[in-house]
Amino acid sequence: MGLKLKSWTKRNSTRRTMSDNSMILAIETSTKNCSVALGKSGMLIVEKEQGGDYSHAENLAVFVNEILEENGYNLQAIDAIAVGKGPGSYTGLRIGVSYAKGLCLALRIPLIGVNSLTSLAYGAFKEIPKEALAAPMIDARRMEVYCAIYDKDLNVIKKVSADIIDKDSYNELLSKHQIYFLGNGSDKCKATLIHPNAFFLDEKDTSAKFLLTLAEDKYQKKDFEDIAYFEPFYLKEFVAAKPSRML
Repeated sequence: MGLKLKSWTKRNSTRRTMSDNSMILAIETSTKNCSVALGKSGMLIVEKEQGGDYSHAENLAVFVNEILEENGYNLQAIDAIAVGKGPGSYTGLRIGVSYAKGLCLALRIPLIGVNSLTSLAYGAFKEIPKEALAAPMIDARRMEVYCAIYDKDLNVIKKVSADIIDKDSYNELLSKHQIYFLGNGSDKCKATLIHPNAFFLDEKDTSAKFLLTLAEDKYQKKDFEDIAYFEPFYLKEFVAAKPSRML
């Protein structure tokens, strides 16, 4: 997953101070969606992503190179790396976080970790009523999802947990609030979560672009991760599937 370091850039190699406009590269690999975005002062410049299947190892470095080169930047233009820290796919998170840490160490720039569910909720409130709640869900296999519930200010109404979905899930909150469920874990809940206050945002997945504003806020506060010790938020331990007995 090597990166080509181009010799050209839109600005010289002098590092900007923390008070200047920041350039943040965001990486999100907590689901099957391999997503990269570049932002300035929290505003999206360009994004590139591909879903459908796990392709993070093949595409992540390629996407980073492409969005930088196509927009006239190189790696020295970046002030910080933001990464979706999970919960989500063990393999996807491991690839994304390892890659982000490697870039930060090589470039000597800070690492910013953003909860993937929080960023997904942030994206949802661009589309849903402000009085409603957002329930981002990431698939955790079978009828289990990683889920947290937020209000419009991203206050946590229900802490993140691995939930097994049944017909009574979230009933107490649904009795008082409209809740919009979204994310790749919400698709399998539609037939089970039948309630007049339950709504679903189709085709809404984790995305690096949703990290940018949250990462900018952390950047200005110097809320950075310790690169040496930072690990993804797996939530559950990885369990490898046993191979079938060969006949």
